[in-house]
Amino acid sequence: MSHPELLILGVLRALVEVAMLFLLGQGLLALLAGSRRHDNTMYKLFLIVTGPVVKAMRRVTPRQIIDKHIPFIAFAVLFWLWIALAWLKKLYCDTQMLQCF
Repeated sequence: MSHPELLILGVLRALVEVAMLFLLGQGLLALLAGSRRHDNTMYKLFLIVTGPVVKAMRRVTPRQIIDKHIPFIAFAVLFWLWIALAWLKKLYCDTQMLQCF
């Protein structure tokens, strides 16, 4: 492959998409399952996958933000990171005169 930077941007964007989708799935399952969500196997899987992202957001955010809001903040940060990676990919493709999209 002659453009490894393009591959790296694509992989990073895909990882961000997966993390966003797992956070979204976790939130939807929490709404559907209600208070019994911690007994649900899929919810436990979502907690395992989204755990690193939520823990990273907890370290970055101030202590005044309660833990209940951290997944929402993580989703918002991941969304803007996803947008920024798309913009970087477009910028890279424009500077290299590639047709990426």
